[in-house]
Amino acid sequence: MTTTVRTRVAIIGAGPAGLLLAHLLAHAGIESVVIDQRSREEIQTTIRAGILEQGTVEILDTLGTSRARTVGSRHEGIELRFDGEGHRIDFEALVGRAVWLYPQHEALKDLIAARVTAGQDLRFGVTATRVEDAASALPRVIATDADGEQLVIEAEFVVGADGSRSVARAAVSGSRNGYFREYPFAWFGILCEAPPSADELIYSNSPDGFALISQRSPSVQRMYFQCEPDADPDALTEEELWRELQKRVPGTELQEGPIFQRDVLRFRSFVAHELLHGRVALVGDAAHTVPPTGAKGMNLAVADVLVLERALRALLLENDARLLEAFPETALQRIWKAQHFSWWMTSMLHVAPDASDFDRRRQLGELRSVVESEAGRTYLAEAYTGWPLRGLTG
Repeated sequence: MTTTVRTRVAIIGAGPAGLLLAHLLAHAGIESVVIDQRSREEIQTTIRAGILEQGTVEILDTLGTSRARTVGSRHEGIELRFDGEGHRIDFEALVGRAVWLYPQHEALKDLIAARVTAGQDLRFGVTATRVEDAASALPRVIATDADGEQLVIEAEFVVGADGSRSVARAAVSGSRNGYFREYPFAWFGILCEAPPSADELIYSNSPDGFALISQRSPSVQRMYFQCEPDADPDALTEEELWRELQKRVPGTELQEGPIFQRDVLRFRSFVAHELLHGRVALVGDAAHTVPPTGAKGMNLAVADVLVLERALRALLLENDARLLEAFPETALQRIWKAQHFSWWMTSMLHVAPDASDFDRRRQLGELRSVVESEAGRTYLAEAYTGWPLRGLTG
């Protein structure tokens, strides 16, 4: 048995990109259907860190349900720590902007609540299997619903916002995959019950490898340290984990507490060869992934959505395809800037497995070049807090 539904825009993926796009399209009077193979509970309870650029927070303000400013924590700087000393990068003083520490799953709760309240056609437990007729005026999403029945969504446009294992990508780039880089290290992450060890994030470069000291709430903290990509998250005791973290941040005494979650996050960079084919486009992790060091993941997805939403308004409301045709080039300019910044932060702060004494001393020279130069600090602050976003109008 097959059910066929018709809409203007079919969105595969109820992550930040898909849900935000549906919200913005609805604001413009364009209906959409959003599907996701996960359940609502799974989406809202899969814990993921999040640092939101100021522009991202301003966009989420339009939801009316965003708690980023009330539950999230506003940070006006970060600390770069090396050679046992901390050096604060003052975002507010350098560029007049800030970031918000607000976990991605909390932002997803806000986005889902806003779309459900608005009556969005939002379908959980629906698995897209393929996208057909991408080059036609009526592309189709072929999917299987929660009961195992086939669902066909006919639309004027299809958006793949379905993550790094995107089904929609095949309809856009075919057998061509994309530009890819895998890093020779990963992050060992923990969540623990403890008070904050610092008021702002600490990015620490040490001879033993990188560490990031972050926060989650007044009583729960998130911390990471550099490890091997194939590290076993259960191999170390709590005592060994705290010892490893502490030696990576000399000069800062960490507040310890019970560790209730541990995981290993591998590092990859990816950009799809194509972002648009006919009437199918890719946004968010379907189009690109970045290492977490530069805090660009969700923010880059939001930037993609703003560019695409503007193009879809022109196409579907004015029959003007020019902005859509320019979408890939426009989006890729920011994507590659974000790739560079993420690579730069990663390479500057992590110790490569084959690093020589020269490499180590050069890396310290690079860090000093940044923290001892107003121009260097300003570049980091500007990129970290986010380049200007293309707005909702114009």
